[in-house]
Amino acid sequence: MTISARDGTRKEDVARFWDANPCGSKFSDLEMGSAEFFAAVEKHRYDLEPHIMEMAGFEAAKGLRVLELGCGLGTDGVQFARHGACYTGMDLTANGTCLSKRHLDVKGESGTVCRGDGENLPFRDACFDVIYSHGVLHHTPDPPRAFAEILRVLKPGGRAIVMLYHRRSYNYLINIMLLRRLGIQLLRLPGGIGLAHWLTGEDERRLAAHKVFLKEQPEYLHASTFLNHNTDGPGNPISRVYTQCDMKELLSDFSDVSTVVRFARSDQVPFVGRFVPPALNRFVGRRWGWHLYGLAIK
Repeated sequence: MTISARDGTRKEDVARFWDANPCGSKFSDLEMGSAEFFAAVEKHRYDLEPHIMEMAGFEAAKGLRVLELGCGLGTDGVQFARHGACYTGMDLTANGTCLSKRHLDVKGESGTVCRGDGENLPFRDACFDVIYSHGVLHHTPDPPRAFAEILRVLKPGGRAIVMLYHRRSYNYLINIMLLRRLGIQLLRLPGGIGLAHWLTGEDERRLAAHKVFLKEQPEYLHASTFLNHNTDGPGNPISRVYTQCDMKELLSDFSDVSTVVRFARSDQVPFVGRFVPPALNRFVGRRWGWHLYGLAIK
């Protein structure tokens, strides 16, 4: 495990948070690891984020060696395996590794899952055709090192598909940095947790955790600290956001680099969000969406 020279974030803390909060698990109250649990998580994921099917390229992966960095619950890994990829999933956490293995078994798909660190990949040079990472590398202490490792283990002509959070998105600029920073003040009031739950529908246990951090961390409302706690849950050690120029810089040693923006949630727009037509939602998502994809060839 290493410590980031930039902000002191310990990888042990990152692993501890995600071990306790496997990505996507909050979207089902069913028994974790059951067939019903995996089915509910999969339905929620692709109903909410159908663009993943487009961007991941599951159908084009048949016969290719695919490595997924940060496999979480194995939801996308099952799709790669189902479409004929020679799939390897890797996760920083013991829980994510076990759940991904379990998911492949439950769905009757074959693949390899191992525990490892995206900044220090345990693979030889030039051994994968595709490396895929969706919403993971903005949580690692040293993203440039992880991108260098992706370059190293990709075959010449291999593809990298990486999603990071988008700085110039509605979700970051308006929802998180403005509306949530204002709304979080409700938690200072008597009965504020219940009021915030009534207004937003957010889980009261998560709101209670935010209230603790708000009280105990003087820097809680500072931009970087607030971002950490308000992307993937209170207590998240680190989250970052990137511009398209930032993404291209991270991929500057690759060839044929492009960026794509997707995913706007009209339900995050107060009062009028439910009236936004789907076509307008897609238009906004392609310009100011939360998911910034970097696509590159080695």
